[in-house]
Amino acid sequence: MEIERKYLVETCPFSLHDYPSHEIEQGYLNTEPVVRIRRYDDSYVLTYKSKGFLVREEYNLPLTKEAYEHLRTKIDGRLIQKRRYLIPLEDGLTVELDCFHGDLAPLMLAEIEFPSVEKADTYTPPSWFGEDVTFSKQYHNSVLSRLSI
Repeated sequence: MEIERKYLVETCPFSLHDYPSHEIEQGYLNTEPVVRIRRYDDSYVLTYKSKGFLVREEYNLPLTKEAYEHLRTKIDGRLIQKRRYLIPLEDGLTVELDCFHGDLAPLMLAEIEFPSVEKADTYTPPSWFGEDVTFSKQYHNSVLSRLSI
């Protein structure tokens, strides 16, 4: 189960180089339901995600590099490339700030996973976060993969 809020970010008020980061590449074999392949640095995974916004079921299965590269040739739409910065917040929460590359740049999305719906519903974001797009399908990565820019 994934409980997550998502925000647009216009500018980050501090240097991202001070935080750990990961290079991510992902593509979609299907968008309804969501079946995604992802390279996370040197790890590879196949993910199924249910429909939803704030709360979604998510199942991950490991892939070999060879299986990932084979499936990458089968994706629909664009291959999404981004760098994810991990920024700690109070209460043990972490912002996953995705800075997109290629034709999706300069898009930046901040995601925060919560231990409960109650915590997600009562969360007050930092002032540098922009619009809350948690309930906007437009900012699901599966939709971004099909978007013409």
